[in-house]
Amino acid sequence: MNPRLRAALQAGVLIAVFAGLLSFFPRALAFAEMGARELRYFWWLILLVILAGWLIWGFKKKP
Repeated sequence: MNPRLRAALQAGVLIAVFAGLLSFFPRALAFAEMGARELRYFWWLILLVILAGWLIWGFKKKP
């Protein structure tokens, strides 16, 4: 498995889990919609998404 395919699979799994959680918890979907509409007030939501991406892909041990 090459690195590009692995990255695409990780992104796909992350999106699928996110969509599954939002459909399972409707209040979280309402919160995400409100955050998308009022992004200037919920700037920290962007920071949480960036932190999640860093923890998933950036926090690896380098050889």
